[in-house]
Amino acid sequence: MSEFSWPVRVYYEDTDAAGMVYHANYLRFMERARTEWLRRKGFEQDQLRDRDGILFAVTRAKVDFLRPALFNQALSVSVCLTRRGRASLEIRQEVRGPGGEVCCRGELKLACLDAVRLRPRPIPERLLAELSDVE
Repeated sequence: MSEFSWPVRVYYEDTDAAGMVYHANYLRFMERARTEWLRRKGFEQDQLRDRDGILFAVTRAKVDFLRPALFNQALSVSVCLTRRGRASLEIRQEVRGPGGEVCCRGELKLACLDAVRLRPRPIPERLLAELSDVE
């Protein structure tokens, strides 16, 4: 399983009154990294919607907050596909701070949905082929 990593800088707007990343913003960082992971594999989310008629929606998120990330820190957010289903993906993500310490860890399940009916549908074969490095 290959791991993808995307850099994120903590801006003032990402923090709470104590200068730490507000908990919900870790999920935003993870979303950005997943978008860039798909882009790196040649898939833009708007094109998947318009051309293939699919969307991906998070159906489950288990998140562990391990240590705070702080204002102005440079972080890296990893994406590692752990399982491919016929109509779903399971992904492990970590947000790492300076020195590589894990600030936040998440396990997410994404469903492939029909973009109009918002019902589950199979992941297109060409996308599955790009995700073939997972058993």
